[in-house]
Amino acid sequence: MKFEISNIQKPCVDDSPLLNVLYGLAGAQALFVAHNMNLFKLLSKKPLSIVEICEEYNIAPRAAQAMLSMLVSQNFIGLTKEKRYTLTDISKDYLLEESPTYFGSILDRGWQLSEVYSFESFKKALMTNRAQVYGGEDLFETNEKKAEFAKGFTKSMHCKSMGPASAWPSIVDLTDNICMLDVGGGSGAHSIGAVLSWPRLQAIVYDRAVVCDVAKEFINKFRLQDKIRTYAGDMWQDNFPEADLHFYSDIFHDWTPKQCTFLTEKSFESLKPGGRIIIHEMLFDDDKTGPYPVAAYNIFMLLWAKGQQFSAKELNELLRTVGFIDIKAQKTGFGDWSIITGRKPA
Repeated sequence: MKFEISNIQKPCVDDSPLLNVLYGLAGAQALFVAHNMNLFKLLSKKPLSIVEICEEYNIAPRAAQAMLSMLVSQNFIGLTKEKRYTLTDISKDYLLEESPTYFGSILDRGWQLSEVYSFESFKKALMTNRAQVYGGEDLFETNEKKAEFAKGFTKSMHCKSMGPASAWPSIVDLTDNICMLDVGGGSGAHSIGAVLSWPRLQAIVYDRAVVCDVAKEFINKFRLQDKIRTYAGDMWQDNFPEADLHFYSDIFHDWTPKQCTFLTEKSFESLKPGGRIIIHEMLFDDDKTGPYPVAAYNIFMLLWAKGQQFSAKELNELLRTVGFIDIKAQKTGFGDWSIITGRKPA
């Protein structure tokens, strides 16, 4: 079919949404490579010109400019009036090893498992409804069998958790709570955030033995041994230790709705009357059309585990059905994180 210029109509919308997604891959490439090259550590010493960066890494100006321009456009680094590259608040908070919210472990793990995020891997996950990490093996079963995998996974989740863990305790009143059971608590990041915000509160990190070993390292690092202890157990098989508050962060999204119902019922039965539950997750809108970071996180769940991101409506209904009352959903003020709270009737 031959098109005449006069017959070509201007599209209803421009192509920027498509280009943002397609070119977004380049942004990830620049971030991962810059981290792998220790660029952020280098810039933490002093701002550098492109010539100095090229000399440091023995790379050509054209190639360096491609990476640096992308990093500046994403605000991962800045460019001064003197044309020197420097760190930004984002890179200081998340890309320097000395920061408690350092994302290095996540970036290292993403590099090591980059094949999981390939187009082919996503299509396979979509067509089979099976996770693709570890060659399609179950994430948690593999971590349980291989201690080094479990430790690496737990440490990567720690850096991702510390920011959100500093936010949610400030929007909920824990004055009357004595002990928080951090179910599947991993590194103990959320227990650390909770007890630092509420000095009267004690916490128990409940997880597999190998994970508890990692949690002890972080608990000791924060000198909170007198406030937080670990308790090794299997949340599917073993009884929960006594506590008046059960906390789940990034746990429900790992499992099927049926398994989430099991955990909610187990908490309800374990808690004494008046006991509370808090679920901390990145939540979908009720119609599951966004927001974008939650939809992206949901893709990761397809690639990594059995679960999915939930909406506030779904978790509200789950808690109500099990028997919890005074159910409330609220944003934490940190990114797209929210908490759902409920109470067992007195």
